[in-house]
Amino acid sequence: MNFIENETAQKLRGGYYTPDDLAAFLCEWVMEIEPRRVLEPSCGDGVFLGALRQVGAPEDLAITAIELDEVEAVKAKRRVEEIGLKAGNIHSTDFLSWALDMTGKAEGTFDAVIGNPPFVRYQYLPQPFQQKAEQVFRELGLPFTKHTNAWVPFILASMRMLRPGGRLAMVVPAEIIHVMHAQSLRSYLGEECSRLVIVDPEKLWFDGTLQGAVLLMAEKRQDEKAKAQGLGIYEVKDREFLRVKPSAVFAAPQSINGKTVAGKWTRALLDKETRDLFDELAEHEEVHRFSDVADVDVGIVTGANKFFLVTDDVVAEHGLERWAHPMFGRSEHCPGVIYDKKQHSANAKMGNPTNFLWFPDNEPMRYKKSRSYIEAGEEDALHTRYKCRIRSPWFAVPSVYSTEIGMLKRSHDLPRLILNKAGAYTTDTAYRIRTLNGTSADKLVSCFINSLTALSAELEGRHYGGGVLELVPSEIEKLLMPLPSKVNISIKDLDKKVRTESARGVLQANSQEVLGGLGLSKVKQDIVFNGWKRLRNRRHRTSSDEEASETV
Repeated sequence: MNFIENETAQKLRGGYYTPDDLAAFLCEWVMEIEPRRVLEPSCGDGVFLGALRQVGAPEDLAITAIELDEVEAVKAKRRVEEIGLKAGNIHSTDFLSWALDMTGKAEGTFDAVIGNPPFVRYQYLPQPFQQKAEQVFRELGLPFTKHTNAWVPFILASMRMLRPGGRLAMVVPAEIIHVMHAQSLRSYLGEECSRLVIVDPEKLWFDGTLQGAVLLMAEKRQDEKAKAQGLGIYEVKDREFLRVKPSAVFAAPQSINGKTVAGKWTRALLDKETRDLFDELAEHEEVHRFSDVADVDVGIVTGANKFFLVTDDVVAEHGLERWAHPMFGRSEHCPGVIYDKKQHSANAKMGNPTNFLWFPDNEPMRYKKSRSYIEAGEEDALHTRYKCRIRSPWFAVPSVYSTEIGMLKRSHDLPRLILNKAGAYTTDTAYRIRTLNGTSADKLVSCFINSLTALSAELEGRHYGGGVLELVPSEIEKLLMPLPSKVNISIKDLDKKVRTESARGVLQANSQEVLGGLGLSKVKQDIVFNGWKRLRNRRHRTSSDEEASETV
């Protein structure tokens, strides 16, 4: 978990300024409609204001720009004066408060909105800003989640200020395509806009950050009767698109609507043939939703993993043997698809924290060594942490049980299930999975590695900086899970392959067994596999023809 005290001032302010050439591209696009009133909700030092002038904005263009940071606002005012934007008006204030105050006054009056909203997690926002963010959602009648980020309510409030037929052009996080907390925004944009285009780069645009960014080009519907075309994604390798007219870029991608953009927008990255085949396979009698064949629960929540997850040496030093239980929770703990006593011993020999300390009651306080261990935890104020202080005693972790199958929360290439032969516990870095309706644990684990499920995971999951795929229980439950009755894969052989071969090789070979067992032709198997590879490479920011050489 990230804590606010560990973050940089730049990250807490969300201040990643837009390169001049990208700002000019977006400004050129909005100037195509000859706007008279332009809104910049987070102007920083005025990069977009300078770009407007650069692409030919008249000196009397009425610009309303907002900037919370007073120092940056002064820079923006100076820039406006230097470039001769006589009608530029810079407000040093909080945009959400300003926008809410202007409800019913300036709502729907701007011809264009430009900018780069701050990338700040809701948990890092001061409480007054959190309240304003929630109010934006509430006034628009949209579902709110505290997992949101500042850029989401910024765009919502900005769209509200835009007139029918107006244009919004912004640099936004690439996660707009797939994160759950942006679903309200995606739905709202889909309803409000006649056309949406995402310019999606293969490379990172911001130096010194792993945060991927895209360009959002949105045109608001003229009226409620106007037909919404949907979403188009324009993929670019670098900056070659800047040589193309913005109007041509906006018109280029085919718009997609319906189920492809009703939820996450990741489906729009696939071609129609792949989308249609995916939907066809979802209806196959031997393809199930994961929730129909298994139950998913989070792992054990300790509230202080470093205290409760320890090495053999710590157990011996403090006499904790009677409370120590085998556990796994990291990818390096599970190089294959089987976690057994042999793997557990190997992890212990490497000095990994393979023991989970379960104190179900006050018994450890009766012994000097274990009592001193708990008192050391209190000296580190562990008992004051939220998850610890709400239980009594604080060191008695609840909901302790193991399941026959585990699954790590995050994966590099593709997710996999782990047959838990050791009966080990897992923390909340992994999930506990029980099979349903008589499904064999061996079969579920062995069939899970196939390109249809892997593609489904790319469509349902999310990723952040570094390209690691993350799935939460509600997303896992939606995965497509083929379980062909005639297929019987050796779990031991698969375990060996996963440990020694490339992810690509294992996935292709196992897919031939699993998808072939559904009666799927080699040609269609390749379509599904290439769909997975396309999304996996995008997540890793590798070229489309690069081979995946990593192990699973």
